[in-house]
Amino acid sequence: MEMPKLLDGRLKIRHLLLVDALTRRGTVIGAAAELYISQPVATRSLLDIERILGVTLFERGPRGVTPTVFGSAFASHSRAIIAQLTETGRHLVELADADRGTVVVGSHLAGSSMLLPGAIAHLKAHHPLLMVVVREGTPEQLLTDLEAGAIDIIVGRLTAPTDHTFIRETLYTESVQLVARVKHPASANENLHLSDTLDYPWILPGIETALRAELAEFFADNELALPENRVETTSYLTIRQLVIETDMLAVLPDLLARNDARLMSLPISLGGIGHHVGTTRASSRIATPTAQAFIASLAAVAYEMTLRRCNDRGSVNPVDHHSTPASYR
Repeated sequence: MEMPKLLDGRLKIRHLLLVDALTRRGTVIGAAAELYISQPVATRSLLDIERILGVTLFERGPRGVTPTVFGSAFASHSRAIIAQLTETGRHLVELADADRGTVVVGSHLAGSSMLLPGAIAHLKAHHPLLMVVVREGTPEQLLTDLEAGAIDIIVGRLTAPTDHTFIRETLYTESVQLVARVKHPASANENLHLSDTLDYPWILPGIETALRAELAEFFADNELALPENRVETTSYLTIRQLVIETDMLAVLPDLLARNDARLMSLPISLGGIGHHVGTTRASSRIATPTAQAFIASLAAVAYEMTLRRCNDRGSVNPVDHHSTPASYR
């Protein structure tokens, strides 16, 4: 096929909005309602786009429309362009009023424990009128939202290197511990082994997480199956409440266990399981001034956390997090 002429003035922003809406809604009626246009107008616009591109974007059926391979590809690019335009508007507003703005942060367990609250407090202390919106979710959900422009930055565990889609920067490294409530029966066992912990229910991260895969490998290396008596969740509030109120065991970041008076670490080595905690941003978008200010707050708090941890361990020369490689290795 010939290269479509997308810059000759025929392709409009409304076309991009329509393709995005059709992909998400699955029906012309639904997309038209979302965009506040009539169904005939939406149908004609879709035909216009397909003529401009020279391909069929959607298969029409009695129950709606399904994107073709061309439709899925064009919708992905449309979402990126829409996100860029939205970001541009916010950027201009923030440049006009440097003391106001909003940053939308996605977070999962590793980032929501101490780093994120600390960074928010740091940001608000220096820029009280800047607003932070926090959205929690699984890593996969957050990456989808990040790519679509629904969030500005993800704070949490880094499980992949920087690529053409996402920029990942390490803030600090963190180990994980097997934790229980204070005065848990297992803590009385001076020769506690991993097999002994199977007498108690466990809380495991969801199957979609990297930590779950590492724990499964760790159990297999010790010739044990994952605990059958278990709960699966990545919600820290749920995990903490279950641990302090029952005999359940959970694997949590080291900083959480050491800074919670109602939790204790059990003397079980997890074989060096740990992770890099940092930020993930879309490589296709320039960070707004508000996002840049928040990233600076994250870096400042991460350095303070690293310094405190080194001091707690009696280290003479704490590792400066600014010397840490920027991307996950």
